[in-house]
Amino acid sequence: MAVSAARGEVPEAFDEVADRYDLMVALNPGYHAHLRHSARDLVAGLPHGQTCRILDLGCGSGASTRALVDELDRAGVCAEVLGVDGSVGMLAQAGRKPWPGWVRFEQGRAEALEQVCYDTGFEAPDAVFAAYLLRNVSDRDGLLRSLHGLIAPGGRVVIQEYSVAGRPVSQAVWTAVCHGVVVPLGWLTSRQTRLYQYLWRSVMDMDSVEAVMQRMVDAGLEDVWTRSVRGWQRGIVHTFHGRRPA
Repeated sequence: MAVSAARGEVPEAFDEVADRYDLMVALNPGYHAHLRHSARDLVAGLPHGQTCRILDLGCGSGASTRALVDELDRAGVCAEVLGVDGSVGMLAQAGRKPWPGWVRFEQGRAEALEQVCYDTGFEAPDAVFAAYLLRNVSDRDGLLRSLHGLIAPGGRVVIQEYSVAGRPVSQAVWTAVCHGVVVPLGWLTSRQTRLYQYLWRSVMDMDSVEAVMQRMVDAGLEDVWTRSVRGWQRGIVHTFHGRRPA
């Protein structure tokens, strides 16, 4: 059996597949559409007539950043976007793509987010977008408290994440797709599988939807709600919304 990456090795595991990662996600039906839907929900709550500061946490090679840029343009909202990721290889891929001048990227881990924002002068963002990040963080409560303390009053947090806990059908579908499709494709596209073995295991070990929402409430966020995506990943991929009290 192929060895899975450990949680602490996730940035390095992404480095190993960075040059082929975009190809891999392009083979995932709905991946980019799901990001756009979550980004649209975030942008819908932003004020017009001012420049909003948005932190894209765990931006990877820029797929979530692209979703934000497209939705901001569509809505006519002015913004500054900072993409932060722990993988140097993934950020290198993001940096090779064309971006408007109001988008920039910085290397840093979620566990040191406050320092990254301080060093870059990107304090008190109006919104945080975190796609497929939360399950990779060992101290999830600490991260959510950090986000609550970091964003401006009234700021929004939108998290997109896998969760199948307590849902036997979703667990079975996820396992079948990972072992039958994702891991083999990972080998074909990059000759690496440990990241995709980790992907399967990390989702199986992830909190339930209800637990994630409770963590957000316990961190001080309000107006917390969630929805699942459409298609075969319904009940597997979810978007979580919260807001810091104004």
